[in-house]
Amino acid sequence: MGIDKFNSEGYYDPTTYTALTNVHRDEMAADKKAAYRPLVYICSPYAGDIARNVKNARKYSRFAFEQNTIPVAAHLLFPQFMDDDNPAEREAAMHFNYVLLGKCEELWVFGDTISNGMAHEIGIAKKRRQKIRYFSEECKEAAQ
Repeated sequence: MGIDKFNSEGYYDPTTYTALTNVHRDEMAADKKAAYRPLVYICSPYAGDIARNVKNARKYSRFAFEQNTIPVAAHLLFPQFMDDDNPAEREAAMHFNYVLLGKCEELWVFGDTISNGMAHEIGIAKKRRQKIRYFSEECKEAAQ
């Protein structure tokens, strides 16, 4: 936006210029603030009923997106190209999960069942003093 220091009659008008500049600056700051979305790590079961668990993880990720966050659901990503049944690849994927968890501001735990992998992620988040929030399978926040 081009703000002119001169009024429509060509006279120097510093008061109007300063006011319009401040309004423009405030609008830009509001746009930046509105655009901010924190990274949240989606923690939910994967193993077992994989088809159901993947469907739920997608639902939880959508919920997090709708809450103005950037969801990180590593258990939806790494199985796309890594073999969860291969112990070495599973170990590597779990390590990748912990690295991604460290980049997130919060850990969001979904469902009533806490798998071994989830328990480990929760333990890491606690050790790092990351904020942890718990939700039901219906995406209702539980009191902790």
